[in-house]
Amino acid sequence: MKKSVQMVFLDAQTVGDVDNLSDLSSLGDYSSYDLTAPADRISRIRGHNVVITNKVVIDRDVMDGCPELELIAVVATGMNNVDLDYAAQKGISVRNVAGYSTESVTQCTFAMLFYLQNACRYYDDYVRSGQYAVSPIFTHLGREFWELSGKTFGVIGMGTIGKRVAQVACAFGANVVYYSTSGKNLDAAGYPHLPLTELLHLADVVSIHCPLNDQTRNLIGKAELERMKPTAYLLNMGRGGIVDEAALAWAIDENRIAGAGLDVLSKEPIAAENPLLKVRCREKLFITPHIAWASVEARRLLISRTAENIKNHFGLV
Repeated sequence: MKKSVQMVFLDAQTVGDVDNLSDLSSLGDYSSYDLTAPADRISRIRGHNVVITNKVVIDRDVMDGCPELELIAVVATGMNNVDLDYAAQKGISVRNVAGYSTESVTQCTFAMLFYLQNACRYYDDYVRSGQYAVSPIFTHLGREFWELSGKTFGVIGMGTIGKRVAQVACAFGANVVYYSTSGKNLDAAGYPHLPLTELLHLADVVSIHCPLNDQTRNLIGKAELERMKPTAYLLNMGRGGIVDEAALAWAIDENRIAGAGLDVLSKEPIAAENPLLKVRCREKLFITPHIAWASVEARRLLISRTAENIKNHFGLV
């Protein structure tokens, strides 16, 4: 006889109003909360054998307080919110979802780049201000922009997403080089691997797609930004903490780089005192609120693969 599945989703708000949540609810007894405070974790999980979480921390206190728990289903790739060692000791399975957001992050990478590189904010503001309506000529050349074709596109972190970004950059005619932060991806589809200092010196675009760990924390600081071309763009689609935000604010306002786009920050939501909120050259900085992963298709895939993880654990057809 198959075991009944008692599931609780602790932070359903983090995946939004995705239209296939029934993939989860159809598997058994399902309940969900928009968000869960640390003090409410045990009371909400107790009595369930599956907890579904995106960012809610599942530590040893939670596991000890919820004896029925046998599966932690993480609706994300990163599992740093789960004490993996203690889960293994307790015999609690932990399953995540990898590879669901590759196309979404890749698309957002180039959306961010072209918004900056093509001076989209400036030109949109120019038209909306009414200045174009009284222009004596058909065009306005207030900001220069360059084609990506023929430029050097540097990828930091040549994992699944980094490889896809490299493919798209090549489709635009860019010359891709990369730096592997782990040293494991040194045979990445024929692209030249460079030391970080050389990549920063040569690249017209530096696009970050690596995880945050001891090797990558503050990987890009003031010294690294000073190595970049003044015409180069920096994109961070990996994790906050890889880029020193105070150093980046300095580099933007001192015109040491052409611009920067960030989807991730050292503290999320952004801290009110973050120096990036105080840069003078606002049109050179584009920040989005950690949404690159979250296309409709990516969130659907995230839910469907989470459901598959639960099915596989319980042997459900």
